[in-house]
Amino acid sequence: AIEKSTAQYHKTASRLESLKNIAERYDGYGNSVRKIMEQKEREPGILGVLSDLIKVEKKYETAIETALGGNIQNIVTSDDGTAKRMITYLKQNRLGRATFLPLTSVKGTSYIKYPEALTEEGVIGLASALVKNNEKYNGVIKQLLGRALVADTIDHAIALAKKYNHSLSIVTLEGEYLRPGGSMTGGAFKNSSGLLGRNREIEDLERQAKDLKITAEKQRRDREMILEEQSGLLKNLEEVRKTLQQKYLLENTAS
Repeated sequence: AIEKSTAQYHKTASRLESLKNIAERYDGYGNSVRKIMEQKEREPGILGVLSDLIKVEKKYETAIETALGGNIQNIVTSDDGTAKRMITYLKQNRLGRATFLPLTSVKGTSYIKYPEALTEEGVIGLASALVKNNEKYNGVIKQLLGRALVADTIDHAIALAKKYNHSLSIVTLEGEYLRPGGSMTGGAFKNSSGLLGRNREIEDLERQAKDLKITAEKQRRDREMILEEQSGLLKNLEEVRKTLQQKYLLENTAS
């Protein structure tokens, strides 16, 4: 059991270390985003990439990533001054472009034209309501997700869009996107796990590694107790054997 737990721990820890390294290098993000995040220690006003500042249940990850689109790589800053300095940094070094979300200016609200749509069949809720985040990011989250409805299936999404004259933004759990005006986006994803999935997997692996380590340590303590008990039993067995031998001698003498 110890060997099994230890092997599983090392496997989990290895995967965790690999994912952490990928996350620290911001693999999967644009070059400009990586370069900006390298300046985070020098610029305390850089709060992080949006995908790192939100948490989403696994079943909603695809829908939320679909609703966010390219915005998932937006960089949240404490103020517009920080955003301005970073834009200048990108321009001067020819590092590409990035979108910034200053908390001092991005103050969105959750709003849809037809609130009654929230009660329609198949509607799970507003995308902004399915995201967990620090309260100070509420304005940013509502700005990006406060107008998108999440539906369970594409059939319900289509019915909803038709009923409200194609005036709503609707995403499904499998990643279809119905936009105002009638356009529809969907298909297969190249990767099974996106940026939100990677962050969640890191958290899951951290918990698993911690639990496996605790389990292995308990098993080692149990093993030590077993060995100690075994040693005591062997000692008692030896004493019993000596006593038995003496009894045999007495029996032989009497015979």
